[in-house]
Amino acid sequence: MADILVVYSTTDGHTREICQRLTRVIEQQGHSVTLLSIDDASNVDLTPFDKVVLGASIRYGKHSRQVYEFIERNLGNLDSKPNAFFSVNVVARKPEKNRPETNPYLKKFLRQIAWRPKELAVFAGKLDYPKYRFWDLQMIRFIMWMTKGPTDPRTVVDFTDWQQVESFGLRVSNM
Repeated sequence: MADILVVYSTTDGHTREICQRLTRVIEQQGHSVTLLSIDDASNVDLTPFDKVVLGASIRYGKHSRQVYEFIERNLGNLDSKPNAFFSVNVVARKPEKNRPETNPYLKKFLRQIAWRPKELAVFAGKLDYPKYRFWDLQMIRFIMWMTKGPTDPRTVVDFTDWQQVESFGLRVSNM
């Protein structure tokens, strides 16, 4: 049995939902999981954990600044143990952009950091127009219009492949 830390950075809560599903899958394999928001992980000591997973959403093409800071602060500990990273973004709804080697946001992110995660995943996110503030709603609708996605402001679409999330949870359990 391993003690696994799962840290997430979320904009609208969907990455947290993905982490909650990962947690259930990992715990079903007999492991212990500590789930933390990146907001609560600034002073966490990674040393006692056997494995670390970091998940982060994309907003306007970027991961949160806190994700970069967490990696910089914990690079030595991350590199010293089994670890994984996953990115959540709506562009991953497209089959040609839903793998680590084809997702433009994940590829760009990996070029910007010194950490080389041992396991990687990309999950399609959730579009939840009714939840967005006015300017986010307008910007995301424009982006969706440009990329031929849904634009109706009443739309809520979960693009996440939950089987893919569960498979990733099993990979984390076995690393």
